[in-house]
Amino acid sequence: MRLRTLAQKLGLSFEGEDFEISAINTLDAATPQEISFFDNPKYLEKLPLTKAGAVFVKQAFAEQVPQGTIALITDEPYLKMAMASYYFQKPLKRDAGAPKIAETAQIDENVHIGSGAVIGENVTILSGAVIGEEVEIGDGTLIHPNVTLYNDVKIGKKCIIQAGAVIGSDGFGYAHTRTGEHVKIYHNGNVIIEDDVEIGANTTIDRAVFGSTRIKKGAKIDNLIQIGHNCEIGEYAILVSQVGLSGSTKLGRNVVMGGQSATSGHLEIGDFVTIAARGGVTKSIKTKDVYSGFPLMRHKEWLRLQAKIAKLLK
Repeated sequence: MRLRTLAQKLGLSFEGEDFEISAINTLDAATPQEISFFDNPKYLEKLPLTKAGAVFVKQAFAEQVPQGTIALITDEPYLKMAMASYYFQKPLKRDAGAPKIAETAQIDENVHIGSGAVIGENVTILSGAVIGEEVEIGDGTLIHPNVTLYNDVKIGKKCIIQAGAVIGSDGFGYAHTRTGEHVKIYHNGNVIIEDDVEIGANTTIDRAVFGSTRIKKGAKIDNLIQIGHNCEIGEYAILVSQVGLSGSTKLGRNVVMGGQSATSGHLEIGDFVTIAARGGVTKSIKTKDVYSGFPLMRHKEWLRLQAKIAKLLK
């Protein structure tokens, strides 16, 4: 869509040279053919460095927009981004050509495989699975019954996806108007699952708003887990049943999260950190240790606290 056309649809004034926009992206990843937005002062250092062709931005920060990037002035940059995402959603049904299926793949009769999909050597796909448009499944991967892989999902080699898992659905993302309406943010990214990953039954992994939600090599994910949009799960991480990760959470290598533990969004957990069952993570953690409880604390401190509480009750 032409930038001038998009600005008109969103009720914004436009000054500068018109050009064709290919997508919406983050400030640090956007190209001159893409549009971005800035709404959180926490990321102010990224605004002067962006290479985006245009940015939704408040008047107060317009001077921080770099030369060559068009500032689209609005009091509600996040809301305008959400409204713009509607115009860049990818078509659900496509004509991407016949699927490419290796001769050694074993696929049950009542499996749906979308156009442009690529199925590798020795892949097994069992009854009721739905493989979306342009999905890729690497060699030796096993897809159990009733798994749903949404469009553009990429699965590595020797993975196991247990029954009922849903990979690539939209994240729970909305912008809110001043009068309380919820405007859907269309998720135009995908999910990438690297080699030797196992995903448990009825687990859900949301696609990214922009870019990719990524599960790295060797990660093991239990049943009934929710992984939000744009999360990154590090190599060989272990997530136990009913873990919940809010959007844009980043886990390092060999992180372990016990059952029913959870995170707030936009935080990082460092390599080899362990979160005990029902731990609630609200801030980034860099130090390797075992953490427990809510508010979260080191496990040894949590044990001492429980001992003192027990004495008070006697």
